[in-house]
Amino acid sequence: MIKEKFGHKLDQWVVTALPFLFRGRIDPNLLTILGAMVCLVAAAAFGAGQFLAGAILLAFGGLCDLVDGVVARHQGVASKFGAFLDSTLDRLVDMAVMLGLIIHFAMAGDQMTTLVAATGLTSSILTSYTRARAESLDLILDGGVVERGERIGLLIAGGALGLMVPALWVLAVGSSATVVQRFESARQSLDSQEEPSAVQGRD
Repeated sequence: MIKEKFGHKLDQWVVTALPFLFRGRIDPNLLTILGAMVCLVAAAAFGAGQFLAGAILLAFGGLCDLVDGVVARHQGVASKFGAFLDSTLDRLVDMAVMLGLIIHFAMAGDQMTTLVAATGLTSSILTSYTRARAESLDLILDGGVVERGERIGLLIAGGALGLMVPALWVLAVGSSATVVQRFESARQSLDSQEEPSAVQGRD
């Protein structure tokens, strides 16, 4: 949702807010890897129940992930491998962070929140997978109630404000709704593509 509404303004915002990133020749792939490594440490902090530390680390790692593409475009070095690396490490981070929370609540004996976090993990993976699978069929399934930016924002806010359990509930419900939205959007798009050929075959 955030990316859909403000994504076209992101480059200018980053250049304005973080001009030092564009004065040298920073390798955007290194920013991608650095961000992922910091987020993996955040996942470990979440697993240990250190939610505030995890939120701070996740915010820093998320910032690196936010600016790597902007730096690549600014330098004119955006590449298919960079996009592949970024997307793959995003999936790794998503799974690691949610697994850290699942481990924490499972060890604490909170079965309900463990189930909610597991639902959030599953729906997060499906949200990303449905988009990737749709793109292989030449469909665009952007948008939804809770995309990756919202998921990361919810976890940062939940950890920083001491509201991780409510944040996980919102994440799980919102991500599940996004999966349903994308399934329905894909169904409608694919049905509309198949209708002409189906009509032609009825002679």
